[in-house]
Amino acid sequence: MLLTSSPLHMAVAMAVALAVFASTVVCEHTSNWAVLVCTSRFWFNYRHLANVLSIYRTVKRLGIPDSQIILMLPDDMACNPRNAFPGTVFSNSDRAVDLYGDNIEVDYRGYEVTVENFIRLLTDRVGDEMPRSKRLLTDERSNILVYMTGHGGNEFLKFQDAEEIGSFDLADAFQQMWEKKRYHEILFMIDTCQANTMYSRLYSPNIIATGSSELDQSSYSHHADNDVGVAVIDRYTYYNLEFLENQVKDLTSRKTVGELFDSYDYEKIHSHAGVRYDLFPGGAEAARSRLITDFFGNIQNVEVDRDASSSLDEQLLSLSKTIALLRRKEAEEGAARRNNATMSPAAGGVSEDDSVVTKIRSATVLTDDNWWTKRVVGATALAGCGMLWALGSLLEI
Repeated sequence: MLLTSSPLHMAVAMAVALAVFASTVVCEHTSNWAVLVCTSRFWFNYRHLANVLSIYRTVKRLGIPDSQIILMLPDDMACNPRNAFPGTVFSNSDRAVDLYGDNIEVDYRGYEVTVENFIRLLTDRVGDEMPRSKRLLTDERSNILVYMTGHGGNEFLKFQDAEEIGSFDLADAFQQMWEKKRYHEILFMIDTCQANTMYSRLYSPNIIATGSSELDQSSYSHHADNDVGVAVIDRYTYYNLEFLENQVKDLTSRKTVGELFDSYDYEKIHSHAGVRYDLFPGGAEAARSRLITDFFGNIQNVEVDRDASSSLDEQLLSLSKTIALLRRKEAEEGAARRNNATMSPAAGGVSEDDSVVTKIRSATVLTDDNWWTKRVVGATALAGCGMLWALGSLLEI
């Protein structure tokens, strides 16, 4: 007969379960989202739409899919009858890159771009009829880039020359997001006149904020295209894009937001760009060390929970010993049964059923000595890999 052991099977199952649990990791962030908002309509505000489409192209280039980008455009410059190049939008007078193209997904357009819809988007206070494409489906492990551009002033940003969102409105919306566990970290960027006043009232944690101009300063356009007839991009956005295009080629880039902020120059931007670090845990040092791809790219950093792993190692060692003990005991019982069958005078021989015995190879007991020896070897190998990675990073820099 086949020999089975219920305690053995239970121990093996428990070991497998613990091994799976040991591979559990704590993720720093598990998704990247972008909310890109242009608040200006009318042809002479062409540059604002080009601003947001330039950022849209960058985050898509670095891997964030359209399903995780919310794009809000109040006007359709590509189809404006004044456009000398129908169906296109350019952010440079050389017209090398068509920002509109044939692969753009606009989630909110025209008169859908309102203060109410923007706040409802951030806080997810929408009805069941709202399609998924118009919802910000984030959680407490989502990093979000929020970029806004348009006309503004001291602690306000105009929406389509019809209404305004104030700095307090924005601060309260971010606080609702934090309370509802809708983000892990936020990078807030705004390009408008007196932009830095818009993040002055923020009070929620884990936010890095930057703007194009201080109080009483204007945000200027970079250059115009004579054939298009209007300015095609603002200075602050232009130099952000210049850095991103030249320094952040792909997802392997190790450039940080601190390096991006250090590139801001009054001689180029013609206004004092501002940065706010105090809402971020660890202050300026921690905020500046964040990779640009943590917000502009689609990268999920993973950190192993080493404390949990060490305790699980001890449990796995104990289970290994228990399994070996059970297998040895089972083998001894099988040998005893075979001896009894051989010595039985009533039987002319061993029955066919009794002759079928499962042979179980005894397990090698993992002692504390060879267990920790293997751990030392593994740690040495990991340290070697770490040194190679560090050397590769230095060579890249």
